[in-house]
Amino acid sequence: MSQDDIYALPLENVGDFQFDRRVVDVFPDMISRSVPGYGSILSMIGELAQQYAVADTNIYDLGCSLGAATRIISRRVPSSCTIQAVDSSSAMIARLRELLAAEAIQGCEVALHEADLAAVPIDRASFVVLNFTLQFVPAAERRSVLQTIFDGMLPGGALILSEKISFDDPQEQLRLTELHHAFKRANGYSELEIAQKRTALEKMMVPETLATHRTRLADVGFATVVPWFQCFNFTSILAVKG
Repeated sequence: MSQDDIYALPLENVGDFQFDRRVVDVFPDMISRSVPGYGSILSMIGELAQQYAVADTNIYDLGCSLGAATRIISRRVPSSCTIQAVDSSSAMIARLRELLAAEAIQGCEVALHEADLAAVPIDRASFVVLNFTLQFVPAAERRSVLQTIFDGMLPGGALILSEKISFDDPQEQLRLTELHHAFKRANGYSELEIAQKRTALEKMMVPETLATHRTRLADVGFATVVPWFQCFNFTSILAVKG
């Protein structure tokens, strides 16, 4: 695993963050050093998939990146399931295809799709994962994405939605942001790296409050909406279709 040093040197112009080949090469290191609790979330996604996935149904990993969730889920669900792993980054999908071939994982079938998740039809889904993905969808389109997921899920199906969140209280927002930055420093990121990456992400990743996520999920029809994990300003929600 290569170490993330993309923002280690001063950049004259910090452009928008892109899931390109440079990011793909360091992505496992980047996300593990940037998202507190990421490993715990992945582990529990495997547990939840085992509980909610139903034989002969589809499982969707939307915004799958390098398939960390896909590869865990594939070993925990009935072999008759099919995981539909979707990402809009051609570099991510290409590397994931290489990883799956090299690892020769024994589990259910995995189908890879290079596509915008908003354009992907959801059909006979028993388990859906949006792991730090919805935050990159324009805010005005997020309800539509969730409605499509809900409409394509079977009764009793579950959605895992993991997101970076914001806070209405300015002091709370400041405190949690400071704690997140301290986490990144403890993982070896410099002040320059933290600042430049924040600039790269600020226009394309717009966090929302936990209350906003819960209300939207209930509005599209989910009967159960339960935040099951939070570390600083990162959370994961379990939403179940009644």
